[in-house]
This record gives sequence, structure tokens and C-alpha cells, in this order.
Amino acid sequence: MSSLPLAADNPATPPGSAGLSTPAFSPLYQQIKGLILQSLQQGEWKPGEAIPSEMELAARFRVSQGTVRKAIDELAAENLVMRRQGKGTFVATHAEQHVQYRFLKLLPDTGDASVEGPAQRTIIECRRVRASAEIARTLALRTGDAVMQARRILAFAGVPTILEDIWLPGHAFKGLTSERMASYQGPTYAMFELDFGVRMVRAEEKIKAVLPDDEQATLLKTHSSTPLLSVERIAFTYNDVPMELRRGLYRTDTHHYRNELS
Repeated sequence: MSSLPLAADNPATPPGSAGLSTPAFSPLYQQIKGLILQSLQQGEWKPGEAIPSEMELAARFRVSQGTVRKAIDELAAENLVMRRQGKGTFVATHAEQHVQYRFLKLLPDTGDASVEGPAQRTIIECRRVRASAEIARTLALRTGDAVMQARRILAFAGVPTILEDIWLPGHAFKGLTSERMASYQGPTYAMFELDFGVRMVRAEEKIKAVLPDDEQATLLKTHSSTPLLSVERIAFTYNDVPMELRRGLYRTDTHHYRNELS
């Protein structure tokens, strides 16, 4: 018997999952997408690794190959997986050249960002602290839970341009140190994937103009009367679990913040 009518009779229990609670109105391909996301979250397939073929997933979930294809199409559109012609579908990773800096939107006013090269990083501190009520609420923790708190400066061509304060759940980032952050040469989000098994899949940002305090102005080698761009970012892993709060102050005298809307 085909499993498609069976799933339609009881949409709350998608193929291959007896305990997954799904709204009755959820289309079948959305249910399959949820199951694939569940496997990604549980680490069944690591960033950069190939996932099973559409045919194999169709057999696994007892649905049509077209249903699986539609689910994967949505995952690809959300940058969670990448299709490679003739090779298959792979778990997206921040180590990939074309996506590794997709959360960094600060570009030089003149010239090519690739010519400018990656930022030079100076780690000021990285320590384990107790989460304040605000930090805990943002990261879906309890007040007083352990978090890793880091502060760093990103410089371009020797000019300090970004000052960042970062908070991460302590249980997921045990062993993170200033030395570890400084020694990793690639994107920080790629290090989070490779060393800690945490992949940031999307982010929300709030942007406004602010004046720095004296300490921030000194670190960025600017004046306390010079407006800076404040960018507060919450980054999420699979299933919208918050895994990072990042507050950055950006100098925009030689750079601009660029976004693409569609």
C-alpha cells in the first residue's frame, strides 16, 4: 500500500516518525523537510557531507521521490543544503568559499572585498561567565547558566573596524578559549561547526546608529563623538534554537553595510 494516502489520513504522524508532533494542515513535503532537519540537528550528516539520495530518502520515509525533491528544494533555498550537479546534495557549511562570510555585510567603499582580504582578528578576552537575565532570555537559557563571553576586534588593512562582544551557551562551547579563537584561520562560524558541532543556519539583526563610550572609542581608535553602526545579531542553529548573541560596533568611515533584499 502506498504511504502517501496513509500520511494524508493522519498528517500528524508523518512517515518514519511515530512521535513527531506535526500540525494536521502540514503538507507532506513539509513533514519530510522536518524529518530531514531533525537528522541534521542530531548530527546524522555533518556539515560538508553528502546526504542520502532522493531515491534513498524516499524509500526511508516511504514517500514519492517528488515529495523528497520538494522538501530538499526548500532546504536548499534556505542555504541548509547545497546541490552539486552530478555529485548529489551536501550539508551546507560556513567553510564553503561562497557562503563563509554570508553573515558579514560590511564592505569597503572602494575596491573589491576579496582584494581587501579577510579581517585581522585580535581576541581581547574569552571567558566563562554566568548569564545575566537579558543574555539568558536571548539564548533561551536560565539566568545564571554558564555562557562563553568573548570580545574581539576585526581590522582591515591594519585599521580596527569592528568591535564585537559575543555570548555563546556554555554547554555547547566547552573548551573555547582566546587561543583557540585566535589560532583558527578560517571563518569563526566554520570553527563552531568543525570544533563544536554547531552550525549557524540563519540570523536576525537589529541595526542603529550609536555613539561609542570611551573604552569602545579607544579600542576602535576613533572619537567618542563619532557615530558608529551598532549591529546586534542573534544566530540560530537548526529548528530556530538560538546559539549566539553578537553585538558589534562598526566604523563606517571607509566601509558600508550592504544587504540584498528579495
